[in-house]
Amino acid sequence: MDQISYAEVEKALKKFRPFLLRDGGDYELIDVTNDGIVKIRLLGACEVCPSSDMTLKMGIELTLSERVPGFKKVEQVY
Repeated sequence: MDQISYAEVEKALKKFRPFLLRDGGDYELIDVTNDGIVKIRLLGACEVCPSSDMTLKMGIELTLSERVPGFKKVEQVY
């Protein structure tokens, strides 16, 4: 399996970022591991939003799975 790159992940997430910014949130890309795990810290309104799990799974994870070959899952870093 080829390792996914930090740049690939950032490029894919740029497509999703406007949705977070519109609601007063954002993200910080913390790490991209060799085994396809992307670690993200949610910022702003997303830090305390009760829907942050949905944002991670149905927004960020779905975006990455569609656009980054080798991506496995997203993990939230606090």
